Amino acid sequence: MIKPTALRTGDRVAILSLSSGMLGEEFCFHQLEIGKKRLESMGLKPIFMPNTLKGLDYLKNYPEARAQDLKDAFKDPMIKGIFCAIGGDDTYRLAPYLLEDKEFIQNVQKNPKLFTGFSDTTINHLLFYQLGMTSFYGPNFINDLAELADNLLPYTEDTIQSYFEGFEQKELVSSDYWYEERIDFSKQSIGTQRVQHLEERGYEILQGTDSFSGALLGGCLESLSDLLSSERYADEGLINQQYSLYPSLEQWKDKVLFLETSEEKPTPKQLEQLLLTLKRTGVFSVITGLLVGKPQDEKYYEEYKEIYKRTINRTSLPILYNINFGHAYPRCALPYGIKTTVDMVNKKIIFEESCFQTNTASE
Repeated sequence: MIKPTALRTGDRVAILSLSSGMLGEEFCFHQLEIGKKRLESMGLKPIFMPNTLKGLDYLKNYPEARAQDLKDAFKDPMIKGIFCAIGGDDTYRLAPYLLEDKEFIQNVQKNPKLFTGFSDTTINHLLFYQLGMTSFYGPNFINDLAELADNLLPYTEDTIQSYFEGFEQKELVSSDYWYEERIDFSKQSIGTQRVQHLEERGYEILQGTDSFSGALLGGCLESLSDLLSSERYADEGLINQQYSLYPSLEQWKDKVLFLETSEEKPTPKQLEQLLLTLKRTGVFSVITGLLVGKPQDEKYYEEYKEIYKRTINRTSLPILYNINFGHAYPRCALPYGIKTTVDMVNKKIIFEESCFQTNTASE
């Protein structure tokens, strides 16, 4: 994999709306200001690309504008990192504008940059994976940097700090606390704390006792399933076939798969159908093990455990559950394509290689 360089104090980072354009809406302006100030407090210089703040309707109607911002961010040598504004549900529409642009492909492969986001940003991650660049299934601008409490969630703050040179995480540990999603995101909620719970379970072994290793690959279960089923958008499957966004069975071989469910909180029956969609591709027969994210608000927590085991129906496949990534709060960052070992005896997740290349930029 082609690795980005870690961030340094003073670096410029781009904020991009690659799916939903809500960051440009008036109801989100207070979060925009909070996130901007948080990046500045970290010593970074946030750059809002030309189309990032054009709002929901414009960006829904013009996926090429979203793609252009990403192309421009990779073209600009002064931009060292990219934070996605938020997820959405139609990121796949950017693929033709990106994967048919030879200059963009060349810029990604010659000048990789730190790229972070989750949810439907899964599609962007898969695109970068096909181009050979490591990216991070981790925090984004609205959900994390724009946290309405006076401070970032400590675990998430550590995750973002790990993007900086000298602070890279070598091991993922379970958070001491988990947090409920907010109901009110208005200005009136500025300064209020999230509802916090003590993490009483930590990482849970669903099945398997052997440790396993492999490069990380995965994302949001709904986004992966949508690529294959076209249930959300009729043309999504065609785009996937044309641009090979969903990895081939050979690419899944010997990988550590990570999966999590969205804020839509699929019912156990819906989860079963989503997993069956992936199962038909053969993915569960070739991976070395599975990491499953904590469900948001712990909705269907116990039911999901049984669905994963019963639907996959491969008792020899190790499954580690309740990991802090994806839509639950707080969240870690999972680096695509980085070799990782999961120690099932001690319940440890260890990165076997650096996520970054040596930063050769001048001081």
